[in-house]
Amino acid sequence: MIARPTRGDPRLVHRTPTRLRFQLARLGDPRIDFAWLEAWLESVPGVEAVRINRHARCVVFDYDGAAGTRRAVRDRLRALPSLRIPAGEAEPTEPAELAPMIASLVVLVLLPFLSPPLRRLVTLVNISKTLLRGVDTFIHRGLKIEVLDAVAIGLSAGRGEHFTANATDFLMELGGYLEKRTERQSDRMLRRLLRPEPGLAWVERGGVLVQIPDDQIRTGERVEVGPGEKIGVDGLVLDGTALVNQSSITGEPVPVRKELMDRVIAGTVIEDGRLRIEARHVGDETTTARIARFIDASLDKPSDTQRMAERLADRRVYITLGTGALVYGLTGDGRRLSSVFLVDYSCALKLGTPLAFRSGIYHAARSGILLKGGEAIEHLAEIDTVVFDKTGTLTRSDLEVSDVVVLNTERWSRTRLLAVTASIEEHASHPIAEAIVRKAREEKLNHIDHGEVDYLVAHGMTCPVNGDRLLIGSRHFLEEHHGVRFDGFEAAIAALQEEGKTLLYVGTEQEAIGLIALRDTLREDAAAVLAGLRRLGVKHLVMLTGDHRRRADALARELGIDEVFAEQVPEDKARVLEQLRAEGRRVAFVGDGVNDGPALAAADVGIAMSRGTELARATADVVLLEDRLDMLLDAVDIAQRTMGMVATNYRAAIGINTGVMIGAALGWLSPVATAVLHNGTTVGLLVRALRGLDAREHPVPALSKPASGARAVPSQRS
Repeated sequence: MIARPTRGDPRLVHRTPTRLRFQLARLGDPRIDFAWLEAWLESVPGVEAVRINRHARCVVFDYDGAAGTRRAVRDRLRALPSLRIPAGEAEPTEPAELAPMIASLVVLVLLPFLSPPLRRLVTLVNISKTLLRGVDTFIHRGLKIEVLDAVAIGLSAGRGEHFTANATDFLMELGGYLEKRTERQSDRMLRRLLRPEPGLAWVERGGVLVQIPDDQIRTGERVEVGPGEKIGVDGLVLDGTALVNQSSITGEPVPVRKELMDRVIAGTVIEDGRLRIEARHVGDETTTARIARFIDASLDKPSDTQRMAERLADRRVYITLGTGALVYGLTGDGRRLSSVFLVDYSCALKLGTPLAFRSGIYHAARSGILLKGGEAIEHLAEIDTVVFDKTGTLTRSDLEVSDVVVLNTERWSRTRLLAVTASIEEHASHPIAEAIVRKAREEKLNHIDHGEVDYLVAHGMTCPVNGDRLLIGSRHFLEEHHGVRFDGFEAAIAALQEEGKTLLYVGTEQEAIGLIALRDTLREDAAAVLAGLRRLGVKHLVMLTGDHRRRADALARELGIDEVFAEQVPEDKARVLEQLRAEGRRVAFVGDGVNDGPALAAADVGIAMSRGTELARATADVVLLEDRLDMLLDAVDIAQRTMGMVATNYRAAIGINTGVMIGAALGWLSPVATAVLHNGTTVGLLVRALRGLDAREHPVPALSKPASGARAVPSQRS
């Protein structure tokens, strides 16, 4: 369901150097999703926070004070009347939530000045909401804490303790308000993590190119994207050829050639070339938006710990009821009975656990880690085995030159071949070119003068050098486009490819002259991260790889890995994980997303690196948003500390409330004192859960600084 748009221009009603307040008629519509709208308005660059007051039809912006931000805010608000805002459940406005507390305070002030009959009437009216809520709960949900609250307040009022009844009712309303406000604050901070990140795009409109925010592109429009620009839509290429970096979606570091009728995905970046694209999926229907919706939905999925806390909280209601009945049976003291009935375990248990999870999710996201719900935190905190798919996790996806093979040693030396190739590749911007240029600079090779470079995007390049025309690119480019054959060098080519290396072919128009092989590199901190995992309680480290057994075993010894599955094909990954789980292990799988979907789903916890595919991100329980392996330590540490907070809050809630109950049963605490202590405990525990984790108090196990640079290992996509 979508709320219908209404018309109305924004009116600026107040302004300070860093705050703007607008009034807008549409904000009075109770059907719209205000949390979604706040996130949409907060996505304006330079805006720090947005608060909407539906009752006053106002919106307040905290911003950086820049004139450009003010203009952007006005433009965003002017687009609001025609915006399709999702419908949401109407929430009470803040004045409506404060009204019962204000009424209770007024009653408490006036109570001493009222006559006894009027005092009884005012008290009955004031506590009627609590009494009716208790009756409704008992009829529809059974015996819950709302029923005991109503009985306790009703007993106080029935005994003529009007001040006690009203004061207790006020404290309960205050506690409920603070609990709701704390919960809304946790929702707000999580929604900010998922708010859209607008970009700009060039779109054909009226026969000319205009630059607009990419969230305003319409389905069917033509979009032009050039080098260095992000593609803002899922669509179909109508014209042009380009090298597109899809690492954010597919996990592959090497750009992919896109041309006529190829599909492109939002969030990918053009490295070379230019494309004209027909938008097929825009805005909320793009790949990245669908991922955000998946994450948003996962936040509401209850964890095993949450379900257990709710069951225990419900059982505690019967303990409270039984204790109250026992106390009244032994003493006949209705005041003690009221005090006991006001002891409520359920709020701290039911609300504290999800708030702690949300706090963990929030702090993880601030550290660049996406934890998809409470179950991900639970399972990650319990892992004792971590399985790494070697490529893209223990190794980097960035390439480096491993071999320079000269095929015509009479005319070419290794140094000359590398220097000439690097001099020409300087004009390109893809990862293979960058690796070759970097290698030449490391060896301090001189730049070789050459003529103008001719590109065939995604295939290769040609360039005149000292009377020869040099050809550089794929084997297909040299053999099919220029007739240069590499058939006589199959053994050398096969040996390099068997080691999982990427090959660049070099030749002239007359002959093949060389091969340049590239491989990925072992992460400098890989060994330190594995050692850190052991300090966090991981007992078994496993590596999956397509490398040959001898090479895999050597790498495992270097890193301190316990078990290796070598010469694996992608279909074997899930089987290995199922085997480890059958042994009783709690298994986390870390992959870069390429062919990893089944394995991520088969593990107790699936962890996708930052370059994971869309499917991997959707399947994984944890996504590392930066290409840093040490973030795995942060993820495990945050999960363990979050579960520690849940356990601590649980013990505190049970211990403190039990102490309050004992005091109430012995007659040491009045109903008012019981309400103060109970609600204070609940709010305190919720605030502690919301404030969450202080990394400075609980540091992640330190990483030892590597003694040397990255060690190169061959790439083998497993």
